Amino acid sequence: MFKFGALSEGMVTTLKPKLGANPERARSHNKQLVLRAVRHSGTIGRAEIARASGLSTQAVSNIISDLLAEGLLVEQGHRSAGRGLPVQQYAIRPGGGYAFGVEVRPTAMFTALVDLVGTPILTHRTPLKDPTKGVILDTVCAQLDHALSQTQVQRHMLMGAGIVMPGPFGDTGLTGTASELPGWNIGDPAEIFATALELPVFVENDANAAAMAERMNGVARGLDDFAYLYFGQGLGLGLVQNGQILQGAFGNAGEIGHIQVLVDGRPVELESATSRLSVQACLARQGMDVTTMDDLTSLYSSANRHLMLWLDQAAQALSAALSIIENLFDPETVILGGAMPDVLLDHIIARTVLPERSVSNRPDRVHPRLMRGTSGRMTATLGAAALVLHQAFTPTIAEAR
Repeated sequence: MFKFGALSEGMVTTLKPKLGANPERARSHNKQLVLRAVRHSGTIGRAEIARASGLSTQAVSNIISDLLAEGLLVEQGHRSAGRGLPVQQYAIRPGGGYAFGVEVRPTAMFTALVDLVGTPILTHRTPLKDPTKGVILDTVCAQLDHALSQTQVQRHMLMGAGIVMPGPFGDTGLTGTASELPGWNIGDPAEIFATALELPVFVENDANAAAMAERMNGVARGLDDFAYLYFGQGLGLGLVQNGQILQGAFGNAGEIGHIQVLVDGRPVELESATSRLSVQACLARQGMDVTTMDDLTSLYSSANRHLMLWLDQAAQALSAALSIIENLFDPETVILGGAMPDVLLDHIIARTVLPERSVSNRPDRVHPRLMRGTSGRMTATLGAAALVLHQAFTPTIAEAR
């Protein structure tokens, strides 16, 4: 099976190209160029791949032969190109490989097995009453076995596993927040999961993974620079620049939930005004126990007064945060998504005031400044799997050591 570049033992990193330093890496890089061109177009011919990848037609022909033999590409009929013989078309073969995605929250684990084009073939939710390391590791291993058994996918067809969990990573000044997983601030989570699963593993925070899911198959497909505000237990920010996740020195870039914004004239942490924890706490103070997205949807349908007040507060807080995000990162768009019902996200977007004094306030815009994601409540879970697939379609070559 095609080996898709160097897998890092930890967070996904941007690797510096050094073409020619290692013939095998150079060949792997070129395979990724071809796969990226095919995935971007859906179906495509050899000459078009050569133009898109910058490789010679002969090199593309050789690589396509390899990829067909490895089961990663499939012939997809012919297309007439004017005079001359019809052109053979190629597409990604969905069953050419699989990725396992895991999202760990303090109260539940979500898993997904997806094929090579990112289509989920199985998803599952498992309640977590005890989010300690041992329980989480045992549950992840059990869910992987369950997914393979239910789908009849062979283990050797797995390209790797992506694990997403709330940040921050490491022992920081934010340790101890209600949205984090206890005990995971010590040690290397990627190494721990890789040992347990015996697979290449990527670990990311949930917001970054959600951003990657939207870029693979959501509203951000084709975008190289955007920001993704993710509603998990808390509120995180995934930043994509030049097609790569912006991580920071320790993988904690985007912890926007802990910045201060003004709501009704008083400074509050953004996460305390607009997040799942925030709305649950607000409604709990009124005697309402809200635990699921369906609960929130039902309250919205009945125009619950307390929920409506919270939504106004959330929109106000988001308006202040939007000014910071736009002027710091100059994104093509800001996307809202995650574990929040679409109707609530649409309500917040409709009432968010777009700041006039912003670099994003320009007449030549192609995309709206604020959009709702389309990947739904499984966004971060699918994003976990997308971390693995991203490597197959992103040409990166590590420096020779």
